[in-house]
Amino acid sequence: MSSRSGDLAPEPNAAPAVAVIGGGPAGLMAAEVLNAGGARVSVYERMPTVGRKLLMAGRGGLNLTHSEPFEAFAGRYGGASARLRPVLEAFAPTALVAWADALGQSTFVGSSGRVFPQAMKASPLLRAWLARLSADGVALQTGREWRGWDEGGALRMRQPDGEIQSLRPDAVVLALGGASWPRLGSNGAWAELLSARGVALTPFRPANGGFLVDWSETFRARFAGSPLKTVALTFDGCSVRGEAMVTRRGIEGGAVYALGARLRDAVALDGSAVLFLDIRPDLTEAALGDRLARPRGGGSLANHLRKAGLTPVAINLLREVHGLDLPAEPAALARLIKAAPIRIVGAAPIERAISTAGGVAFDAVDDRLMLKALPGVFVAGEMLDWEAPTGGYLLQASFATGVAAARGALDWWMKERSYGQA
Repeated sequence: MSSRSGDLAPEPNAAPAVAVIGGGPAGLMAAEVLNAGGARVSVYERMPTVGRKLLMAGRGGLNLTHSEPFEAFAGRYGGASARLRPVLEAFAPTALVAWADALGQSTFVGSSGRVFPQAMKASPLLRAWLARLSADGVALQTGREWRGWDEGGALRMRQPDGEIQSLRPDAVVLALGGASWPRLGSNGAWAELLSARGVALTPFRPANGGFLVDWSETFRARFAGSPLKTVALTFDGCSVRGEAMVTRRGIEGGAVYALGARLRDAVALDGSAVLFLDIRPDLTEAALGDRLARPRGGGSLANHLRKAGLTPVAINLLREVHGLDLPAEPAALARLIKAAPIRIVGAAPIERAISTAGGVAFDAVDDRLMLKALPGVFVAGEMLDWEAPTGGYLLQASFATGVAAARGALDWWMKERSYGQA
């Protein structure tokens, strides 16, 4: 396999040359900010096209961000909230909405507070974005796989023909994603390359993914794919209202994802965890007991439960977790409906998770998101060790860290240049 030098290299007294590796939301946003700051920017993407995971997200309406007050918004990132807060303040949800509007993609706020483009899909936004980047002179190079650094410190970039190209840019922004949905490009293979260079990493873990439940074959065959609408889930003292779905291997959905980090960590520690399902969160236990105490005549228990607002999947789930003979006493039956115990035995495979936790530890980067072990190399997006529930938080942080890494690279280069000329 041969090697050659690339054309992205520093030029004396010229604008900085910056390589952005990864063509997802974080990488493309970094490229835009770098270009606006006067840099010569090339984006290198391993896949044949850019923005593949963004297009996948758009199948559900492309939830760009959320309209809730900033204090609540910034708190959605769990243990990473303190480190991400200044990043989010510098490129807040309002800034993302304004950015989309400038692309001709106006947005609206849904009933849940989530923000979507009017088109309700990603392709129009991505087309407009790529057209603007191209018009502004950003070079997009697909089919290029980053292979780390050579002994002289140059980037190694595998070309479509297998040849290795050597690049020596002034700065690098890495935006290679996490380890979920590898077929879309984010396979986490970069972790080994950074670890070998002394970068502190935390193990990848699935986030916003489903969980495994040992359903019976009968229940699985009949109800896989059935929704549990307007329910509440409780685990470890935290309750979330929303929707869930029975899958062949367990349970997933927005309400499950919101409790995902707690569930995942508990299962990793103890081997299993019990998630409590409230099928009728709109009724108190006492009110539900009164309704169930009404005479049912010659009707079956299943019909009686349907009249109390339970769907067939909910009724059969109660039998799945309790036994075929449900409590005959109305108060006991109401207690079961309000807190049906579902034993979680594992997390679904990371490859099927919407996002991942883990990656580059925040202690490994400075306030500009530059790797302490590799000056001039910046990190953005899901490569960093943060996680958040669905609802616009994932894309917002990806865009915002792309902005932060780009601004950090420009700031670092200016200071390095001034130092070199001193």
